[in-house]
Amino acid sequence: MVERSDRAPLLDWEEVPPAEKPDEAGDDSEKPPASPSSSRALGCSAPGFGWSTSPGGPKSVCIDTGGGGSGSALPATSITPWEEKDQIVSVFVVAFNTRSGNMLEWCLPRDMDLDGVEFKAIASGSHRVSTDFIYFRKGSYFGLACFANMAVESAVERGARMKSVGILSPSYTLLYRYMSFLEHQVRLQLQAPGHYSPLEAFYEDKRALLPPGGERVVTVSPAHTWSTTLSHSMHPEMKITHPAGCMSQFTRFFGEQIMVIWKLALLRRRILIFSPPPVGVVCYRVYCCCCLANISIPGVGVAVPEFRPFFYVNVADISALENELAYVACTTEKIFEEKKDLYDVYVDNQNVKTYREGLKPLLRLSAADKDKYRRLTEQRQMLLYSQEVNGDSISSEEDLFILFFLEQNNRIFQTLSEVAGSPDPTLTHESVRAMGLDPHGDRLFLLHLLEIYGYDTLLLSDQLCCS
Repeated sequence: MVERSDRAPLLDWEEVPPAEKPDEAGDDSEKPPASPSSSRALGCSAPGFGWSTSPGGPKSVCIDTGGGGSGSALPATSITPWEEKDQIVSVFVVAFNTRSGNMLEWCLPRDMDLDGVEFKAIASGSHRVSTDFIYFRKGSYFGLACFANMAVESAVERGARMKSVGILSPSYTLLYRYMSFLEHQVRLQLQAPGHYSPLEAFYEDKRALLPPGGERVVTVSPAHTWSTTLSHSMHPEMKITHPAGCMSQFTRFFGEQIMVIWKLALLRRRILIFSPPPVGVVCYRVYCCCCLANISIPGVGVAVPEFRPFFYVNVADISALENELAYVACTTEKIFEEKKDLYDVYVDNQNVKTYREGLKPLLRLSAADKDKYRRLTEQRQMLLYSQEVNGDSISSEEDLFILFFLEQNNRIFQTLSEVAGSPDPTLTHESVRAMGLDPHGDRLFLLHLLEIYGYDTLLLSDQLCCS
């Protein structure tokens, strides 16, 4: 019997695939490690508003972002849970055919427009991996598909059978619930093709009631929980099933470069991340980029372009990306690097680069960037020590990383608002340092920030004119 993943519980309509034959089981060493049973939700939270980021309900985290000196810490931030209803608008099976390539094999509802989903559910280059999962956008919906590649003794299939089973929803926040189900179903489709009854039962149980016309806008933040001003600048919870966590792994992967990515995200630049398969962990990096730009101060960010997560994209998405003012996405197709008009920032492995002359200076770390990264790593070490010595099971790395950048962003815009409302709306060395920025090294970043967020009444002190 296939081992049950603990990413999500088995559901009533889920059927466990028949036992795998030894020669079809594949190499277990290529499979991603199973998530621990304590896998937790990664939240992007603000004072008084937010999501549960750890089991056990609301809690508080105290974050030091260093803007007011080495001993300055912001008040504890409360993280409060909320619930969102299931809204599955489609379920589908995609297969790779040796003659016609990727093809939509089956779907519900039958009249759903799934044109192009076959190239999203099976990413380019997936034949090189045994399993994967992919988050993506399809029109006004978000999708999650689980892919599997099984060796078969078939000349017609050229020795390999590849399929993906996926779902679509207006929001990405609850797709994680069905990761286990999709993983099991794609194995079932590989071992017993054409067995769709569990998928039919699943769709009948979870399908969304859509308004007339079927289409609706993409849900980025739950409207019933957030005010209009807040939802534009915050991103909802996305369950992270990677065993090493998401934001913590993201930060360690990029190291000090995360401060460069943070600034570019806050400036609402178009960020494209390239990586060969597997795609799943890179989709999490897309989500983490969005969380770097969270702001919870009412009214801030309303007039700036929304920083939209596209997750996995391919050449079929080029026309859609051409119309986006701000986004973050990932791809396995190297040809995107040549499409310089589609993005502002291109991330290849840990190499962050841009072809925009006005942005190139932002790729250099300022003294304040290095200091913030040092403070972040120190706080992480203190947290890990507390967890080991004191048995602190409540605080988490994910909360620390998310709230560190949230509070940093809030500090910047709180200071800007205070200076803008003062009799002398001039930014000085002291006010820039209060934001946690370098008066000289971050001058260009600050100029971009003032322009994008509409602080055009603020003046820069003559002291800040020389870097």
